Amino acid sequence: MNAPTRPALSMLDLVPITAGGTVAGALAQSLRTARHAEALGFTRYWVAEHHNLAGVASSATAVLVGYLAGGTQRIRVGSGGIMLPNHTPLVVAEAFGTLAELYPGRIDLGLGRAPGSDALTMRALRRDRVETEDQFPRDVAMLQGLLAPAEPGQRLVAVPGAGTEVPIWLLGSSLFSAHLAARMGLPYAFAAHFAPAQMDAALTVYRAEFQPSAQLHTPYVMVGVPVIAAPSDEEAELLASSVRERVLGILTGRRGPLQPPRPGFLASLQPEQRAGIESFLGAAVIGGPARVRDGLARMHARTAADELMITCDIFDAELRLRSLDITAQAIRARPS
Repeated sequence: MNAPTRPALSMLDLVPITAGGTVAGALAQSLRTARHAEALGFTRYWVAEHHNLAGVASSATAVLVGYLAGGTQRIRVGSGGIMLPNHTPLVVAEAFGTLAELYPGRIDLGLGRAPGSDALTMRALRRDRVETEDQFPRDVAMLQGLLAPAEPGQRLVAVPGAGTEVPIWLLGSSLFSAHLAARMGLPYAFAAHFAPAQMDAALTVYRAEFQPSAQLHTPYVMVGVPVIAAPSDEEAELLASSVRERVLGILTGRRGPLQPPRPGFLASLQPEQRAGIESFLGAAVIGGPARVRDGLARMHARTAADELMITCDIFDAELRLRSLDITAQAIRARPS
């Protein structure tokens, strides 16, 4: 393992719609957050594909990537991820090929195979398409071919897309994605921000089985980490009640806008509800500067990740930006 002693820092944004807020306001705040992350030196800023979810405004992911890339200067912008079974590889290649032509050297294409929503919405997205276990690897390979330089006589060419060679990442929370990323020689992003249970096993599989490719010569690991940072541990715990309430809504099927902090929220829950939230957020780092510094250091020591990609669901927009400041300072405080 040759991971750096100080990991790169990036951000995943679900574009949360807050209680009393609007979609337009959520989109504008995401651009503001992306600019702030860029000013702090973050490596990349990704948005995730979700559908039919009250409180999440990132369904048109490629459109949003263009909006964020157009409003920033240097930071890499991409998908974390595009749920490939919802789309044909040609459409994805054309969309991200267009983005790559507009913003050269700044676009990433993270791919997942989950539906990104409920069964009803999945059927609406995929119509009569039936997925098999082999379909996702075939679609990834087809997408790679469409983004590669066109061969003489090639009949199906993505225009734009061909020759852009947009970097492809595989995202996942299971061993399936780890095996596939290793076999295809692709960078691997593990979704510990919502499903940390198989993280250690997946990273071990990925590194042990990795096969060099034209895109990547050695394994490259990114780990998603929920972070809520504030000047004190007590304030951070209060702010974290918003994301904890969101997680409870996910677990119980009662999703909605991101709610303001609620004092005593955890104490008001049943033990099984608390256990479910704690399992979902098992990789979370919540606290003041020292606790955040130590928590990120422990996560990096455990995973040897090349990059940590944080999520930060804080109700108040200004406090969300402040959390990014504290997180960036925590990473810089570690020796390089």
